Amino acid sequence: MKTYIALLRGINVSGQKKIKMADLRDALEKGNLKNVKTYIQSGNIVFDSAELNNAALEDKIKDVILTRFGFEVPTMVVTGSEIEAIIKANPFVNKTEESNLYFVLLKQSPAKEHQEEFNQLNFVNEDFHVTNTCVYLCCEKGYGKAKLDNNFVERKLKVQATTRNLKTMNKLVEMTKS
Repeated sequence: MKTYIALLRGINVSGQKKIKMADLRDALEKGNLKNVKTYIQSGNIVFDSAELNNAALEDKIKDVILTRFGFEVPTMVVTGSEIEAIIKANPFVNKTEESNLYFVLLKQSPAKEHQEEFNQLNFVNEDFHVTNTCVYLCCEKGYGKAKLDNNFVERKLKVQATTRNLKTMNKLVEMTKS
């Protein structure tokens, strides 16, 4: 068995795609995932599985949600060590308050030309750093007022993504170790 983190995008936001976490845990365990735990209401799941293929796990989770709740949800599956590596590589760690740090996790590597175009962008009170797995955001006025939101990043880099703050990232890593 291996421990994984599933990140769902766009559930329980503004009354859309509502899923109670207890119902989600139950559905995933019936779908043969083990030791399913959730963190807050925004689609953060830690679980164990004998399956070693992340894409197969993503498909399984999407299928369970579609069957049980009736809608599709973009899903990304990663490991705790992958999240830890992203946190450790954060270029803004000593440059801002932790509450201003956000991680836009990329499902696939963006094309070089899209990265180059993205790197030409400039926003007041927002700084960023693009890698193949993450766009690190430093939002001095908070993420809620940021121009560099998840939809913008997806549109410009032409990849699927989901955003988490530093507190959530650290909690998910901690949950994989308990």
